[in-house]
Amino acid sequence: MDYKHLIAGALAFSLAACTASCSSKNSSDSASAGSTEKTDSADVTGTTRTPPVPDKASDPNAVTFDDGDFSFARLITDDKKSASGELVIAEVQGNKMLRLKDDMKVGQEGKVQKIAIHAAPLIGQENLGKVRKITFDAYADAKAANYLNQDGELVQVPGTICGGGGTVVALKDKEGNGKWCDFSEFQGGEYDFDFSGAVHGEFKFLLADTGECWDATMDDANFLIMRWGIENDSDLYIDNIVFYDENGKSIPIIKDELAAAAATATTAVTETATASETTSASETTSE
Repeated sequence: MDYKHLIAGALAFSLAACTASCSSKNSSDSASAGSTEKTDSADVTGTTRTPPVPDKASDPNAVTFDDGDFSFARLITDDKKSASGELVIAEVQGNKMLRLKDDMKVGQEGKVQKIAIHAAPLIGQENLGKVRKITFDAYADAKAANYLNQDGELVQVPGTICGGGGTVVALKDKEGNGKWCDFSEFQGGEYDFDFSGAVHGEFKFLLADTGECWDATMDDANFLIMRWGIENDSDLYIDNIVFYDENGKSIPIIKDELAAAAATATTAVTETATASETTSASETTSE
């Protein structure tokens, strides 16, 4: 799939949204979202804030990364402003998450961190057409004390955490390619601690009735999570991905069953090939 072509419109949307709504904040005028630091923080009113813990999955059909598997996720580096690095599993306060480990080779200004999540390995090809909403939790850390607050101090906090996403749908455009569908943005921030609390993302197929959604005929149904407006040396974390149908019911995650079925099929093919080779060798010998 040609991400450079398909994501061009999404990036234009992203930068516009970033300018319009992902405004810079600081610890004196924003509520804390979370952190892994052990030290409490006091705001201007004297109220003590404690670092929040990562959110637990509230739905039994959530992708939690607790099993360490992220084979269905991919780092997207399709242009010079795409963050480079690697995807890994990180454990934060006992909670495993998918982490985009940014190598900081791309400058902070205009940088976009992008992760693609492939849906079929999670919910099955036959269930792609049922998806009407996707939710997830996003987090960010701070790896350096490079955030300038309104007091003129450089502090180790992520700052603004915002972004959006999109996907290619089954509906074709005039050129016969799948149309690009933009999802709503998510926005939050952390201005007191070096690790944020959950920023909840919600992506909806708002025009599903017109065909702007996935279906079972698609070769690679996936959605893109993008973070922009980055204000410090910072990594992006994703957790608790849930797919919902038109009735608001979560769609079961069957990746283990799919993987087992694929392994069984591979074994059967291998055994058949081996048996065929043995038979062929036997016939040759008898001749």
